[in-house]
Amino acid sequence: MTTVPSGSSADPWPIRPLLAGLVDDASLVQPRMVAPSIDAVVARYLSARDGAYGGMIGHLVCPVSRLPALVTELARSAPSRPVDLSLVVDTGLGAVPKALSTVFSRSSLLTPRTVETAAPPDVDAVWLERVSEFVPDEVTPVVEPRRPLGGTAEEIDAWLDAVQRVAEHGCTPKLRCGGPRQSDVPSVAEVERFLQVTVGAGRGFTAIGLREAVRPMPENETDRGRHGVLNLLLAVARELGTGGAGTVADALRETDGQALVAEAEALSGRTVDTVRGLFTCCGIDPDPMSISEFATLGLL
Repeated sequence: MTTVPSGSSADPWPIRPLLAGLVDDASLVQPRMVAPSIDAVVARYLSARDGAYGGMIGHLVCPVSRLPALVTELARSAPSRPVDLSLVVDTGLGAVPKALSTVFSRSSLLTPRTVETAAPPDVDAVWLERVSEFVPDEVTPVVEPRRPLGGTAEEIDAWLDAVQRVAEHGCTPKLRCGGPRQSDVPSVAEVERFLQVTVGAGRGFTAIGLREAVRPMPENETDRGRHGVLNLLLAVARELGTGGAGTVADALRETDGQALVAEAEALSGRTVDTVRGLFTCCGIDPDPMSISEFATLGLL
């Protein structure tokens, strides 16, 4: 995995493989009334990608409905190299071929990396095959079976069965780790079971809705807390049996940043490669969580 982006106009610092290309800018998939403008997102993304910590920057995530505006703004901005794009289906699968045609025709501006879509709760092989038909071989299909908010045990089991079907079909499952409601945050037990399915299938996953590098302390007894990026990376290592001592749930619950850093630094190179082969990237809105958090922890 390349840790320093090529062709940058800046002089980016080397990024350790555990964090290389990890952070996607997902601010454009926020609701329109709170999402920043296209020009602000493009300026911020290009500045971050070509800056000192550019090796940590992954894809720019864009809904299909906002693709024309993104293309216009990138043409105006004239990036030094094409932007790696994650295209999110928000107007139906039928819009994907035209959107991809637009992206491929603007190869100096964009390189399609993934096509992401939500899945119905009863997702089956027929539906997944339809997704695969729309996505070319060089682009990764990412599918998010929606977790039932406040679901019963049976509903959670059904969600995980859907995640299993997605992984077995050759698509990459996506885990939503946060949102505007507290119920949008999955419990530690739900994340642990998700990792059992995806790591066990060997397919890997992506995540969205992460806001912090390290899990913050719960605000009160009823607060289920938010998940940290570093926690999730180390939880994958423990699920593989090659991480630190303790359980996967312990890694997800840990709020001591320095303890997590010590465990991360003890991972072997082979374990790091395997972990990042499974946890490929995480979509965040960069405003709440600055990459400087990782620098403060001593990881950059």
